[in-house]
Amino acid sequence: MTATLPLQTLRTFVEVSQRGSITAAAQALHVTPGAVSQQIRLLEDRLGIALLVRERHGMRMTEAGAEAYPMLSAAFAQIDKAVDMLAAKQARQSLTVSTVATFAASWLVPRLGRFKERYPHIEIRVEATPALVDLRRDHVDVALRHGLGDYPGLDVVPLMAPVLVPVAAPGFAAALAEPADCLDYPLLHDADRADWPLWLSAHGVAQDARAQRGNAFDDDFLLIRAAEAGQGLALVPAAHAQEEIAAGRLVQALDKPWPARFAYYAVSRPGAVQRPEVRAFIDWIVEEARA
Repeated sequence: MTATLPLQTLRTFVEVSQRGSITAAAQALHVTPGAVSQQIRLLEDRLGIALLVRERHGMRMTEAGAEAYPMLSAAFAQIDKAVDMLAAKQARQSLTVSTVATFAASWLVPRLGRFKERYPHIEIRVEATPALVDLRRDHVDVALRHGLGDYPGLDVVPLMAPVLVPVAAPGFAAALAEPADCLDYPLLHDADRADWPLWLSAHGVAQDARAQRGNAFDDDFLLIRAAEAGQGLALVPAAHAQEEIAAGRLVQALDKPWPARFAYYAVSRPGAVQRPEVRAFIDWIVEEARA
């Protein structure tokens, strides 16, 4: 019976059982929730037995599913371990680092030359993506992520907590004198529109509906480009706008920095730092962040 079962159906069952959610399993497997549901139905149809039941807050294993899950989970862990062993036999001193495009362009890439000088035998491959990554399945060694540091089951090293500064095209907001004056101009927002209201509140400005006006962007790179094009005032990490400010394409509208809610973290699989190249990279980036 097991020989006729597609391996992907069993992997899908393990992911759903582990997370208790079809949506979370779909994100981990990089497929749609509908595809996950289809795989589970295929597996249950082939076996002729229910393995999962839907409840109000997610998915629960049936008695049969709970009996099978530990063995299947251990089997896939062994498969992953074997794949890692085979990859390690290549003995390549290389690293794949995942981060968002803005952080890569404005902070990481300009510093990689110093890493190469110190470790000429280690090659770095940078993947710039805002998407969630599965460190094992996507073959990513270190992910540099912007968040609250809550990454269950992974090794997390704090790097830096950036400060946000208001920037604009030269002359766009020349009359700004106080934080409240920003409300008289178009505001450019991050994706969740949280930074401007928090920044204004931190500088003593009362709640105002105008703090939610304006276009929003998923990435700081786009936010900076919009400000550079004269579309409004943007709140961005100071380090991300250094090049534009130095070149005169942007100006810091007010000297009112404010700590962002999120920080940057280096995230890796448990035990990955035992590899010399991973240890070297994390030690180096921590040193750069502190500097």
